Amino acid sequence: MISTIQRGNKILLAGNGGSAADAQHFAGEIVGRFTMERKALPAFSLCTDPSVVTCIANDYGYEDVFARQVAGLGCEGDIFVGISTSGSSKNIENAIEICKKKNIITVAFLGKDGGTIKDLVDYPLVVPSDSTPRIQEIHTLTVHMLCQMIEQGVFSTNE
Repeated sequence: MISTIQRGNKILLAGNGGSAADAQHFAGEIVGRFTMERKALPAFSLCTDPSVVTCIANDYGYEDVFARQVAGLGCEGDIFVGISTSGSSKNIENAIEICKKKNIITVAFLGKDGGTIKDLVDYPLVVPSDSTPRIQEIHTLTVHMLCQMIEQGVFSTNE
């Protein structure tokens, strides 16, 4: 993620329900700030624009709400982070398929056994639990750790 940002690319994030909130949280910490005053970095959640999400869901189906956005907004060298406590969210899977076609690096924060998504991504993080709250707690901890590492990695060499 550090080298992605240093190259001028961005982090795209997506999830459903509580995982959508985690995607928004991650994007907010990267664009805003986490622990240090610094310039804004490029990250955004594909969950946050209800007009876009409902347009795509209505015209194409909810399974394509993230894939369509990745197709329009994603660029080679970006990173897509899909968050799914079940590991089997079809709309995350479909977005990953588009990422592969566009040479976008894929990461997934997953639960249970990693589901169908685990083997589709470049970097899976599987929390081996059936408890959604425990899975989400580890996902949040991971978000915080990554945000700190990104800040330190990007700004310790540039400023």
